[in-house]
Amino acid sequence: MHIFLDFEASSLSKQSYPIEVGWVSEGGSEEGYLIKPAPGWTEWDATAEAVHGISREQLEREGTAHDMVCTRLVEVFEGNVVYASAPSWDGHWLSMLLRAAGRPRHLLRLKDSQTVFLEAATARGGPTAERIARARQVIETGPVAHRAVADARREWSIWREIVEADE
Repeated sequence: MHIFLDFEASSLSKQSYPIEVGWVSEGGSEEGYLIKPAPGWTEWDATAEAVHGISREQLEREGTAHDMVCTRLVEVFEGNVVYASAPSWDGHWLSMLLRAAGRPRHLLRLKDSQTVFLEAATARGGPTAERIARARQVIETGPVAHRAVADARREWSIWREIVEADE
């Protein structure tokens, strides 16, 4: 099964850590969690907070313990193919979450969403780049939400548009 994933983070530095994770499965079901910072996760950027609108205080109040989020994520992702629009960054935050929960950092791997877009477009036949561009144009009409579930759903929606597009 395909799963589309997105993280929001404390910043875009090497010391950044995941603060929210969301995913949408192939069938359209979604799940998301604010992540209470693990011990040692202290780096914070007010500019990033202004983008996603999540405060550190909100994480402390409303977040789910990082190890519980990690356990759920592993349960859902094992045996499935997980895609992200920014697999380098999202992979970094996934690795941070796995390590903080005492799991191997490469337990789960991410693929670039573009890969599944290309596979879907190729399966439909015809010019793949144009098919992907049309799907993006249909779906990407508004600004990026910068919230994990909404951004994961955006990627899922592009994929669905490619899969279901009429000739």
